[in-house]
Amino acid sequence: MKAAPFEQNVIAMVWDFDKTLISGYMQEPLFKRYGVDPRAFWDEVNRLPAYYARRGVQVNRDSIYLNHLLTYVQCGKLRGLSNAILRECGKDLKFYPGLPEFFPQVKGLVAGDAEFKMAGVTLEHYVVSTGFAETIRGSAVAPYLEDIFGCEFIERPAQPGFSEDDATEPGEISQVASVLDNTSKTRYLFEINKGSNKYPQTIDVNSKIDAGDRRIPFGNMIYIADGPSDVPAFSILNKFGGTTYAIYPSGDRAAFRQVDSLRRDGRIQMFGEADYREGSPSWMWLTEQVMRVGRSLVQKHVTSIRESASVPPGHLSS
Repeated sequence: MKAAPFEQNVIAMVWDFDKTLISGYMQEPLFKRYGVDPRAFWDEVNRLPAYYARRGVQVNRDSIYLNHLLTYVQCGKLRGLSNAILRECGKDLKFYPGLPEFFPQVKGLVAGDAEFKMAGVTLEHYVVSTGFAETIRGSAVAPYLEDIFGCEFIERPAQPGFSEDDATEPGEISQVASVLDNTSKTRYLFEINKGSNKYPQTIDVNSKIDAGDRRIPFGNMIYIADGPSDVPAFSILNKFGGTTYAIYPSGDRAAFRQVDSLRRDGRIQMFGEADYREGSPSWMWLTEQVMRVGRSLVQKHVTSIRESASVPPGHLSS
Protein backbone atom coordinates (compact mmCIF):
# COMPACT_ATOMS: atom_id res chain seq x y z
CA MET A 1 0.00 0.00 0.00
CA LYS A 2 1.40 3.39 -0.97
CA ALA A 3 2.18 5.90 1.74
CA ALA A 4 0.14 9.12 1.82
CA PRO A 5 2.32 12.03 0.64
CA PHE A 6 1.00 14.47 3.27
CA GLU A 7 -0.13 14.07 6.87
CA GLN A 8 -2.93 16.63 6.24
CA ASN A 9 -2.30 18.29 9.61
CA VAL A 10 -2.01 21.88 8.31
CA ILE A 11 -4.77 24.43 8.98
CA ALA A 12 -5.03 27.21 6.36
CA MET A 13 -6.59 30.62 6.93
CA VAL A 14 -7.21 32.04 3.46
CA TRP A 15 -7.86 35.78 3.30
CA ASP A 16 -9.29 38.16 0.76
CA PHE A 17 -7.54 41.55 1.03
CA ASP A 18 -9.45 44.68 0.00
CA LYS A 19 -12.27 45.47 2.46
CA THR A 20 -11.36 42.34 4.42
CA LEU A 21 -8.00 43.33 5.90
CA ILE A 22 -8.13 47.02 4.90
CA SER A 23 -11.15 49.32 4.75
CA GLY A 24 -10.78 50.37 1.11
CA TYR A 25 -8.81 49.43 -1.98
CA MET A 26 -5.07 48.87 -2.01
CA GLN A 27 -4.67 51.24 -4.98
CA GLU A 28 -5.37 54.29 -2.81
CA PRO A 29 -1.72 54.92 -1.76
CA LEU A 30 -0.69 54.56 -5.41
CA PHE A 31 -3.25 57.11 -6.61
CA LYS A 32 -2.29 59.49 -3.80
CA ARG A 33 1.38 59.20 -4.78
CA TYR A 34 0.62 60.21 -8.37
CA GLY A 35 -2.20 62.67 -7.68
CA VAL A 36 -4.79 60.54 -9.49
CA ASP A 37 -8.43 60.97 -8.48
CA PRO A 38 -9.51 57.47 -7.37
CA ARG A 39 -13.20 58.22 -7.89
CA ALA A 40 -12.56 59.26 -11.47
CA PHE A 41 -10.44 56.16 -12.12
CA TRP A 42 -13.00 53.69 -10.75
CA ASP A 43 -15.85 55.52 -12.48
CA GLU A 44 -13.99 55.08 -15.76
CA VAL A 45 -13.38 51.41 -15.00
CA ASN A 46 -17.08 50.87 -14.27
CA ARG A 47 -17.99 52.44 -17.61
CA LEU A 48 -15.46 50.45 -19.65
CA PRO A 49 -17.53 47.27 -20.20
CA ALA A 50 -20.33 49.23 -21.87
CA TYR A 51 -17.80 51.37 -23.76
CA TYR A 52 -16.11 48.33 -25.27
CA ALA A 53 -19.38 46.44 -25.79
CA ARG A 54 -20.56 49.23 -28.11
CA ARG A 55 -17.43 48.50 -30.13
CA GLY A 56 -18.10 44.77 -30.26
CA VAL A 57 -15.57 43.80 -27.57
CA GLN A 58 -16.46 41.83 -24.42
CA VAL A 59 -14.21 42.43 -21.41
CA ASN A 60 -13.82 40.84 -18.01
CA ARG A 61 -15.46 43.23 -15.54
CA ASP A 62 -13.28 42.02 -12.67
CA SER A 63 -9.93 42.53 -14.39
CA ILE A 64 -10.40 45.31 -16.96
CA TYR A 65 -9.07 47.75 -14.36
CA LEU A 66 -5.59 46.29 -14.90
CA ASN A 67 -5.65 47.28 -18.56
CA HIS A 68 -6.90 50.74 -17.65
CA LEU A 69 -4.07 51.08 -15.16
CA LEU A 70 -1.58 50.28 -17.93
CA THR A 71 -3.28 52.90 -20.10
CA TYR A 72 -2.65 55.43 -17.32
CA VAL A 73 1.01 54.38 -17.33
CA GLN A 74 1.29 54.68 -21.12
CA CYS A 75 -0.34 58.10 -21.27
CA GLY A 76 1.88 59.47 -18.50
CA LYS A 77 -0.59 59.75 -15.63
CA LEU A 78 1.33 56.98 -13.82
CA ARG A 79 4.69 57.56 -15.46
CA GLY A 80 7.47 55.35 -14.17
CA LEU A 81 5.19 52.98 -12.29
CA SER A 82 7.18 49.84 -11.52
CA ASN A 83 6.82 46.73 -9.43
CA ALA A 84 9.14 48.33 -6.87
CA ILE A 85 6.79 51.31 -6.52
CA LEU A 86 3.78 49.00 -6.17
CA ARG A 87 5.60 47.26 -3.35
CA GLU A 88 6.50 50.57 -1.68
CA CYS A 89 2.83 51.55 -1.71
CA GLY A 90 2.11 48.54 0.47
CA LYS A 91 3.88 50.27 3.36
CA ASP A 92 1.17 52.94 3.39
CA LEU A 93 -1.81 50.61 3.74
CA LYS A 94 -3.86 51.07 6.91
CA PHE A 95 -5.27 47.84 8.31
CA TYR A 96 -8.36 47.18 10.37
CA PRO A 97 -7.96 47.19 14.18
CA GLY A 98 -6.00 44.20 15.46
CA LEU A 99 -3.96 43.71 12.29
CA PRO A 100 -1.35 42.54 11.60
CA GLU A 101 -1.14 41.32 15.23
CA PHE A 102 -3.91 38.77 14.72
CA PHE A 103 -1.78 36.74 12.30
CA PRO A 104 1.04 35.83 14.73
CA GLN A 105 -1.41 35.62 17.64
CA VAL A 106 -3.47 32.83 16.12
CA LYS A 107 -0.35 31.01 14.95
CA GLY A 108 0.92 31.25 18.51
CA LEU A 109 -2.28 29.69 19.84
CA VAL A 110 -1.71 26.69 17.58
CA ALA A 111 2.02 26.44 18.24
CA GLY A 112 1.49 26.67 22.00
CA ASP A 113 -1.06 23.86 22.27
CA ALA A 114 0.61 20.69 23.55
CA GLU A 115 -1.86 18.32 21.86
CA PHE A 116 -1.50 20.14 18.54
CA LYS A 117 2.28 19.89 18.84
CA MET A 118 2.05 16.17 19.52
CA ALA A 119 -0.05 15.68 16.38
CA GLY A 120 2.13 18.01 14.27
CA VAL A 121 -0.72 20.48 13.71
CA THR A 122 0.39 23.83 12.23
CA LEU A 123 -1.30 26.93 10.83
CA GLU A 124 -0.58 28.83 7.59
CA HIS A 125 -1.96 32.18 6.37
CA TYR A 126 -2.62 32.88 2.68
CA VAL A 127 -3.95 35.88 0.75
CA VAL A 128 -5.90 35.37 -2.47
CA SER A 129 -6.71 38.77 -3.99
CA THR A 130 -7.79 40.39 -7.24
CA GLY A 131 -5.45 43.24 -6.29
CA PHE A 132 -1.69 43.66 -6.71
CA ALA A 133 0.52 40.90 -5.34
CA GLU A 134 3.48 43.33 -5.12
CA THR A 135 1.54 45.79 -2.97
CA ILE A 136 0.57 43.00 -0.59
CA ARG A 137 4.23 41.90 -0.45
CA GLY A 138 5.15 45.39 0.73
CA SER A 139 2.47 45.55 3.40
CA ALA A 140 2.60 44.93 7.14
CA VAL A 141 0.93 41.50 6.90
CA ALA A 142 3.39 40.08 4.34
CA PRO A 143 5.87 38.61 6.88
CA TYR A 144 3.10 36.41 8.27
CA LEU A 145 1.85 35.00 4.97
CA GLU A 146 2.79 31.59 3.65
CA ASP A 147 1.93 32.64 0.10
CA ILE A 148 0.36 35.54 -1.80
CA PHE A 149 -1.78 35.08 -4.90
CA GLY A 150 -2.66 38.27 -6.76
CA CYS A 151 -2.32 40.13 -10.04
CA GLU A 152 1.24 40.57 -11.34
CA PHE A 153 2.88 42.82 -13.95
CA ILE A 154 5.78 42.45 -16.36
CA GLU A 155 8.07 45.45 -16.74
CA ARG A 156 10.23 44.62 -19.78
CA PRO A 157 8.68 41.78 -21.82
CA ALA A 158 10.78 39.22 -23.67
CA GLN A 159 11.22 40.18 -27.32
CA PRO A 160 10.84 37.89 -30.37
CA GLY A 161 13.80 35.54 -30.54
CA PHE A 162 14.69 36.25 -26.91
CA SER A 163 17.50 34.37 -25.24
CA GLU A 164 17.47 32.96 -21.72
CA ASP A 165 20.60 35.04 -21.12
CA ASP A 166 18.98 38.35 -22.08
CA ALA A 167 19.39 40.94 -19.34
CA THR A 168 16.19 42.60 -18.17
CA GLU A 169 16.55 45.95 -16.43
CA PRO A 170 13.72 47.21 -14.21
CA GLY A 171 11.33 49.62 -15.88
CA GLU A 172 7.71 50.68 -16.14
CA ILE A 173 5.11 47.95 -15.93
CA SER A 174 3.93 47.26 -19.47
CA GLN A 175 2.09 43.94 -19.51
CA VAL A 176 -0.14 41.88 -17.25
CA ALA A 177 1.64 38.73 -16.07
CA SER A 178 -1.19 37.07 -14.16
CA VAL A 179 -4.79 37.94 -13.41
CA LEU A 180 -7.14 36.90 -10.65
CA ASP A 181 -10.84 37.56 -10.91
CA ASN A 182 -13.60 36.56 -8.53
CA THR A 183 -14.10 33.19 -10.19
CA SER A 184 -10.45 32.29 -10.80
CA LYS A 185 -9.74 32.81 -7.08
CA THR A 186 -11.04 29.27 -6.66
CA ARG A 187 -8.07 27.96 -8.67
CA TYR A 188 -5.74 29.09 -5.88
CA LEU A 189 -7.86 27.38 -3.27
CA PHE A 190 -7.16 24.18 -5.19
CA GLU A 191 -3.45 25.05 -5.36
CA ILE A 192 -3.38 25.32 -1.58
CA ASN A 193 -5.52 22.21 -1.28
CA LYS A 194 -3.38 20.02 -3.54
CA GLY A 195 -0.02 21.51 -2.55
CA SER A 196 0.95 22.65 -6.04
CA ASN A 197 2.04 26.01 -4.62
CA LYS A 198 4.58 24.13 -2.49
CA TYR A 199 5.65 21.63 -5.15
CA PRO A 200 5.13 23.42 -8.49
CA GLN A 201 7.55 21.16 -10.37
CA THR A 202 5.81 18.02 -9.13
CA ILE A 203 2.11 18.82 -8.65
CA ASP A 204 -0.01 20.64 -11.24
CA VAL A 205 -3.18 22.33 -10.03
CA ASN A 206 -5.12 20.40 -12.70
CA SER A 207 -3.66 17.03 -11.71
CA LYS A 208 -6.11 14.42 -10.49
CA ILE A 209 -5.25 13.76 -6.84
CA ASP A 210 -7.28 11.68 -4.42
CA ALA A 211 -8.71 13.62 -1.48
CA GLY A 212 -6.56 11.65 0.95
CA ASP A 213 -3.39 12.60 -0.95
CA ARG A 214 -3.89 16.38 -0.90
CA ARG A 215 -1.75 18.62 1.31
CA ILE A 216 -4.50 20.68 2.99
CA PRO A 217 -8.04 19.27 2.83
CA PHE A 218 -10.77 21.87 2.31
CA GLY A 219 -12.09 20.86 5.72
CA ASN A 220 -8.88 22.33 7.19
CA MET A 221 -9.46 25.72 5.50
CA ILE A 222 -11.09 28.88 6.82
CA TYR A 223 -11.92 31.49 4.15
CA ILE A 224 -12.43 35.12 5.22
CA ALA A 225 -13.73 37.77 2.81
CA ASP A 226 -16.12 40.70 2.62
CA GLY A 227 -18.97 40.02 0.26
CA PRO A 228 -20.79 38.74 -2.82
CA SER A 229 -17.69 38.89 -5.06
CA ASP A 230 -16.30 35.98 -3.03
CA VAL A 231 -19.32 33.71 -3.49
CA PRO A 232 -17.42 31.30 -5.81
CA ALA A 233 -14.73 30.79 -3.16
CA PHE A 234 -17.30 30.57 -0.36
CA SER A 235 -19.15 27.92 -2.37
CA ILE A 236 -16.07 25.72 -2.78
CA LEU A 237 -15.34 25.79 0.94
CA ASN A 238 -18.96 25.17 1.92
CA LYS A 239 -19.28 22.29 -0.53
CA PHE A 240 -16.17 20.48 0.70
CA GLY A 241 -16.48 20.97 4.45
CA GLY A 242 -14.50 24.17 4.95
CA THR A 243 -15.34 27.20 7.10
CA THR A 244 -16.56 30.54 5.71
CA TYR A 245 -16.68 33.95 7.37
CA ALA A 246 -17.64 37.39 6.06
CA ILE A 247 -16.40 40.74 7.34
CA TYR A 248 -18.24 44.07 7.42
CA PRO A 249 -17.04 47.52 8.62
CA SER A 250 -18.23 48.53 12.06
CA GLY A 251 -21.37 50.66 11.89
CA ASP A 252 -21.92 50.13 8.15
CA ARG A 253 -25.57 49.07 7.96
CA ALA A 254 -25.54 48.45 4.19
CA ALA A 255 -22.53 46.15 4.50
CA PHE A 256 -24.17 44.42 7.47
CA ARG A 257 -27.30 43.73 5.43
CA GLN A 258 -25.14 42.39 2.63
CA VAL A 259 -23.29 39.83 4.73
CA ASP A 260 -26.48 38.92 6.63
CA SER A 261 -28.08 38.18 3.27
CA LEU A 262 -25.12 35.91 2.43
CA ARG A 263 -25.69 34.07 5.72
CA ARG A 264 -29.42 33.66 5.15
CA ASP A 265 -28.74 32.33 1.65
CA GLY A 266 -26.30 29.77 3.04
CA ARG A 267 -23.30 31.37 1.33
CA ILE A 268 -21.39 31.85 4.58
CA GLN A 269 -21.50 30.25 7.99
CA MET A 270 -20.95 33.38 10.08
CA PHE A 271 -20.06 37.06 9.83
CA GLY A 272 -18.67 39.76 12.07
CA GLU A 273 -17.26 43.26 12.34
CA ALA A 274 -13.86 44.05 10.84
CA ASP A 275 -12.18 44.20 14.22
CA TYR A 276 -9.47 41.59 14.85
CA ARG A 277 -8.41 42.79 18.28
CA GLU A 278 -8.09 40.13 20.94
CA GLY A 279 -11.46 39.49 22.57
CA SER A 280 -13.53 40.96 19.72
CA PRO A 281 -16.32 38.76 18.27
CA SER A 282 -14.33 38.20 15.05
CA TRP A 283 -11.19 37.32 17.02
CA MET A 284 -13.10 34.86 19.17
CA TRP A 285 -15.05 33.20 16.35
CA LEU A 286 -12.06 32.82 14.04
CA THR A 287 -9.70 31.55 16.74
CA GLU A 288 -12.40 29.13 17.93
CA GLN A 289 -12.71 27.72 14.41
CA VAL A 290 -8.95 27.27 14.22
CA MET A 291 -8.97 25.42 17.53
CA ARG A 292 -11.98 23.33 16.46
CA VAL A 293 -10.22 22.22 13.28
CA GLY A 294 -7.05 21.58 15.29
CA ARG A 295 -8.89 19.39 17.79
CA SER A 296 -10.41 17.34 14.97
CA LEU A 297 -6.93 16.79 13.52
CA VAL A 298 -5.64 15.67 16.90
CA GLN A 299 -8.52 13.19 17.18
CA LYS A 300 -7.80 11.89 13.69
CA HIS A 301 -4.13 11.48 14.62
CA VAL A 302 -4.94 9.60 17.84
CA THR A 303 -7.43 7.35 16.07
CA SER A 304 -4.90 6.56 13.34
CA ILE A 305 -2.31 5.54 15.94
CA ARG A 306 -4.82 3.44 17.87
CA GLU A 307 -5.99 1.62 14.75
CA SER A 308 -2.41 0.89 13.69
CA ALA A 309 -1.62 -0.94 16.93
CA SER A 310 -2.64 -4.56 17.48
CA VAL A 311 -4.38 -5.71 20.63
CA PRO A 312 -1.76 -7.13 23.07
CA PRO A 313 -2.08 -10.79 24.07
CA GLY A 314 -3.80 -11.45 27.40
CA HIS A 315 -4.16 -14.33 29.82
CA LEU A 316 -6.53 -17.09 28.77
CA SER A 317 -9.23 -17.94 31.25
CA SER A 318 -9.48 -21.57 32.19
